[in-house]
Amino acid sequence: MINALRPAAGVLLRHEMLLVLLLTAVGFGSIPMLHQAMELSWDGLNHHIYLGWTAGEHRFGHDFLAASYQSLQYPYLYWPAYKLAALGASGLVAGLVLAAVQAVIAIPAWLLARVCMPGATVFDAAMRMAAVLLALMTSVILLLLNTTSNDVLGAIPMLWAIALAATPHDAATPAWLTVRRAVLLSGVAAGAAVAGKLSNGPIAILLPLLWLLASSGLLARARLAVLGSVATLLSFFACYGYWGWLLWKYFGNPVYPLYDGYFAAVRVLLGWQP
Repeated sequence: MINALRPAAGVLLRHEMLLVLLLTAVGFGSIPMLHQAMELSWDGLNHHIYLGWTAGEHRFGHDFLAASYQSLQYPYLYWPAYKLAALGASGLVAGLVLAAVQAVIAIPAWLLARVCMPGATVFDAAMRMAAVLLALMTSVILLLLNTTSNDVLGAIPMLWAIALAATPHDAATPAWLTVRRAVLLSGVAAGAAVAGKLSNGPIAILLPLLWLLASSGLLARARLAVLGSVATLLSFFACYGYWGWLLWKYFGNPVYPLYDGYFAAVRVLLGWQP
């Protein structure tokens, strides 16, 4: 019996990450399958689809707060839901597609589990899979999977940033992913996460603590923290830049309506009103 199970155990260990991804996709997809449709919450009806439309063709100059101040949120993570609706996809098909996309969150979750539970036995693999399962079974995630919410999509790059920051402590990290590259990619992912959802900002601020632990020696650690921080800023401006420019062009504030009192002072100093 044990000998018969050994080939299956070998396959599990060789393709563990792929198996975790597939199981997560099946689990996530079971929720829209259960409902045979996709729920539209108040937010979905009020601004999710509108923001997806805005992502492809901004409506500034045409509409005035068509979805209240939610019209001014970063819109690009809502584009998939809008595009599926525009293509006439059924609620079931749209739910399955979005569930498959959101299942990508299992990969960085598994990488973090591997840092905490290294090992090449079937037991180690089972514990890592159990850890990912527990991480993804929270009501916060499960309740959002059958909606047009972008919370899970916004969390994916931030979880990647944390997982990449932890890879120097992972004995299974491939040789090409050096500490510098891992920190650099972690910063890029963090910047994209903050651009997608500004509420990721407080988490991104704490990432230098992980980058400092990725090396030894005061100077080496300082260099990694600076590298990751610069990568975060550049990535944020690259991802958020166009939307921020649009908001500045129309409202004189790249994060309008947030902190508009401060930007009002800047507009006065520049002698310009949008």
